[in-house]
Amino acid sequence: MMRTRLLMAVVAAVSFSVAGCKVEVKDEGRLPDVEVKDAGELPEVDIDPANVEITTDTQKIVTPEVNTSPAAPDTN
Repeated sequence: MMRTRLLMAVVAAVSFSVAGCKVEVKDEGRLPDVEVKDAGELPEVDIDPANVEITTDTQKIVTPEVNTSPAAPDTN
């Protein structure tokens, strides 16, 4: 829920900032011509994963007692 609201806020901010701009394209541009002679090669990578230990622990949390009672009627 919070993530959705944040995304909506970002989209709204970007929309307002873009709506205030006037853009004129003077040159369409084009992609460069590329010729590939040799296939690429991925590097060798040695990965040592982190040692993660997952445990469970039970703790008692003391919370204050809260009394809730209806408010007294307003006599004014």
